[in-house]
Amino acid sequence: MKYDHRFELRSFDGVTALFGCGDLNARLDFLRGGVRVALWREGERLFPTFTVCPDGEMPEAGRERLSLQGFETVRAEMAQSADAADFTAGELRLHVTRKNFELSWYQREALLFKDREVLAYNLGGELGRGSAHYLSREPGEQIFGLGDKTGDVDKAGRSFRLGTGDAMGFDARSSDPLYKHIPFYICRNSAGSYGIYYDSYSDGSFDFGREIDNYFRPFKSFRCEEEALVYYVFFGTPEEIAAGFARLRGRDFLPPRWTLRYCGSTMAYTDAPDAERQLRGFLARCEDCGIRPGGFYLSSGYTQIGDKRFVFHWNREKIPNPEGLSRAFREAGVEFLPNVKPCFLTEHPLYEKIAAEGWFLKDGEGKSALFPFWGGMGSYLDFTNPQAAAFWTDCVRRQLVEKGYDSIWNDNNEYEVADEDVWAFGFGTPVRAKRIKPLFSYLMTRASLAAQDGSKRKNAVSRCFIAGSSRLASTWTGDNRTSFADFRYNHKMAMTLSLSGVYNFGQDIGGFAGEKPSPELFLRWIQYGLFTPRFVLHSWNDDGSSNMPWLFEEELDTVRTLFDLRERLIPYLYNQLWRCTEDYRPVIYPLFLRYEDEDVESDCFFFGDDILVHPAFDAGVTELTTELPEENGPWYLRGREAVRGTVTLRCTVHDEPLWFVRPGSILRLGEKTLVFPLDEGEFAERYLEDDGLSPYDRECAEVTTYRIVCTRERVRVTVSGASSKPPTVVDALGRPSQIISE
Repeated sequence: MKYDHRFELRSFDGVTALFGCGDLNARLDFLRGGVRVALWREGERLFPTFTVCPDGEMPEAGRERLSLQGFETVRAEMAQSADAADFTAGELRLHVTRKNFELSWYQREALLFKDREVLAYNLGGELGRGSAHYLSREPGEQIFGLGDKTGDVDKAGRSFRLGTGDAMGFDARSSDPLYKHIPFYICRNSAGSYGIYYDSYSDGSFDFGREIDNYFRPFKSFRCEEEALVYYVFFGTPEEIAAGFARLRGRDFLPPRWTLRYCGSTMAYTDAPDAERQLRGFLARCEDCGIRPGGFYLSSGYTQIGDKRFVFHWNREKIPNPEGLSRAFREAGVEFLPNVKPCFLTEHPLYEKIAAEGWFLKDGEGKSALFPFWGGMGSYLDFTNPQAAAFWTDCVRRQLVEKGYDSIWNDNNEYEVADEDVWAFGFGTPVRAKRIKPLFSYLMTRASLAAQDGSKRKNAVSRCFIAGSSRLASTWTGDNRTSFADFRYNHKMAMTLSLSGVYNFGQDIGGFAGEKPSPELFLRWIQYGLFTPRFVLHSWNDDGSSNMPWLFEEELDTVRTLFDLRERLIPYLYNQLWRCTEDYRPVIYPLFLRYEDEDVESDCFFFGDDILVHPAFDAGVTELTTELPEENGPWYLRGREAVRGTVTLRCTVHDEPLWFVRPGSILRLGEKTLVFPLDEGEFAERYLEDDGLSPYDRECAEVTTYRIVCTRERVRVTVSGASSKPPTVVDALGRPSQIISE
């Protein structure tokens, strides 16, 4: 009967409860830190997941969506009546109403949230096509997450599309959707906080209060095109929830250290007829300016035939000697990241071969499906076909890796497939490509990485991203726009990405699309970008100029000083990235994640656990007032001057940006290891000791541990492990320090 679906408990083993209503199945799995909920019809195929990876093992064809492998489960107690069942696990109580499977979630006996009354799920088609989840909305609640969504950090009151596209020149305040598919958010209300991840790759939508219906109490909703619904609920503080979601999708990859240095990029060089000369000129100019780059993003102009781009084709007129070019860069200590795109234009020299093999996505008649792409029509490679993926890997190996281009920039991989009648191989079980389109970016990146020989640490970048992509690659916020307003909202996007479990990323510093940045905006964006994991200047300016360090010759001394600061910060940043692989903690994040009463829209943010940054996001600013959180000791302005409370400081475009070291920290800055003591108390820190390039093995990692005990009389530092170099104590109280090596 419509609106009246009676679910009966079919089994319960203490961990998994299975309910049913006719051919409808509903399942609860009790896990450490949360619960998995699944609703599906008997006989319906649950497409595998490539995001959920708690044990670090991901099969080639994905993981069974309802597998418990690798999870730490918890046992729940159950009490039931004729109308409901109650499950208790620690501080969680879950009340299940048999009618329509309505769930109410209690933490410490306070109602945290509940499903919408009358009907929360699309059980019998009452809510149209696809899946739906409607749940309670509390006035004043806050919402964080959903990936690269635009606007303020708090998403409450807004609605968003779940989908991916090529949003070149997007408005960082309002454009939607962009490049990432991460259906995860954190809600904070008067009773506490919870997080929800919907394990699906289909298009959909979120509504956080924009929709109002007189027949229902205030609600928020999730809709998607997939018929089955599988979601995870997390509990704890926002910090614990973010870490729990990161643990669910698996450990981040640890990037090579060189990726943290300045990396150059511009479309102008490779689009030019003398691309190789311009690229070699980049090396020469960096040397002249005293700038030491780590890499260069090779834009797709190197693949041109005429005015179109053909992946894996080298334009020998522009770049006569690809091998010699990569060798020259590597001898200078600079790695290339060549751009590759997954769509083959119909004029591509390899198109007919790929089509004949059946390696493209197919239309309903079994022919290669066609799509508009970069000035022509083309077909997307089907990475759910293992033979197609192997072909891609072979092309990357022969055309790029063997020529000295090891790290791969996977671009334009949003797979803009809107046609329901386009099909993917689906690892042997055909699936509508539209239902899994962001997954292709993950599979593309995996196939690109497979071409690298493994003698060095693998590295890849991907623009489109699912949550599981963090195990393979870094990312960036796409083709942003050049303006002060977009600059500020790019920062809010960064905070949103970090709260969505994406940690290794950055922006196109200076803005990618639009007018050439003003000198002020250019310098402010560099000041900000120093404190993001990816430090890349990239552009396609309207006037043909490039966002290179020497864009404004008169500002080169300031740029050089800022780049030197970035070099000093790299040892600390590298260790923070290592810690995020170990502890599932974000690298940059808003202050409220640590200090819950802080303004969620604050301009200040944490760079790692120990540096608080206060950028200037507005034109004409010459000083900033910073309210430093109360700690057991002073903060240290730029790692030198002790300050406390509220401070107003000069910060022109020619000054070093405002950054403060937290008391109770140990920072490696350049060649120095600095200890910033507490007034009183103990703390410790670990630093990874490796070359930053060899394959990383966490089981054999060498680590130095610093343990600090602070009293009013002295600071005692004990160093153990791999490093014997004594640290320097920076202490506002002037106490004597005792260094002990074990």
